[in-house]
Amino acid sequence: MWPWISIGLASAVEVTREPSPSNFPLKLTDDRGRDIRLNHIATRIVSLSPNITELVFAAGAGGKLVGVSHYSDYPAAAKSVPGVGDSSSLDLERIIALKPDLVVAWRSGNSISDIEKLEKLGLTVFATEATRLEDVPRLLRITGRLAGTSTQAESAARAYEAELGQLKRTYAGRRPVRVVALIWHQPFMAVNGHHIISDIINICGGINVFASAASLTPVVSTESLLEADPQAVISSMSLELAETGVKERLSYIGAVRSNHLYFVHPDLLHRQTPRILQAAKKVCAQLEEVR
Repeated sequence: MWPWISIGLASAVEVTREPSPSNFPLKLTDDRGRDIRLNHIATRIVSLSPNITELVFAAGAGGKLVGVSHYSDYPAAAKSVPGVGDSSSLDLERIIALKPDLVVAWRSGNSISDIEKLEKLGLTVFATEATRLEDVPRLLRITGRLAGTSTQAESAARAYEAELGQLKRTYAGRRPVRVVALIWHQPFMAVNGHHIISDIINICGGINVFASAASLTPVVSTESLLEADPQAVISSMSLELAETGVKERLSYIGAVRSNHLYFVHPDLLHRQTPRILQAAKKVCAQLEEVR
């Protein structure tokens, strides 16, 4: 429904140096563990998810995007890039017609079969996944290397790391709060400990009550929610949904009766981009209110 590149970054000097022809072919390992070879700097990039589109822009490579998935609406410039379908229905013919030299996929958001189809058609596909907040600057730097925009990517990565470091210092050692993060309502779905939203909860001093669930986004029953007895409910479902039934469906939970049901916009909470720190700040402030 939603969202490791193991390369060595020897030094800040090396990271900020723009790739030159002598640096190619570039060989990297994507977040599937697949070795990917790029013979030259990517100049025609297709993004297969909104969070990747946003990440490419943040790394200074937005001008190299020739195709993006539907709902790629940030920054505003992304809206003018041709669409190539979404995670449930990619337009493979359109992607091929765009002649990309690099397709960037979302490991947990795009289907394996679609990725394999693109590779069988001869396209280079690089799959990404951020499961921790620290992965965002890693992916910014990787994108910069692939697209030849390492200077901008490094600047964005360092700014993000400084902001994340401050957030960690601010909330270190706070009293634990039991939290459930609900990302869907029909049926209710939460996140386990491997999801990046769970990392946000941890950094804010919370405890994800469904961290041990087997699925990345487990379906949770009313009975399991009652048994988990969270002190706070973080919802990325729209305020409209919350006002037309979701709150009533959760009224049996003590956290909701105590008005500890909170909303965080899904574009901030779900997208694995620098803006996710805005979501983290909101969650941290909400858990402080619970305390």
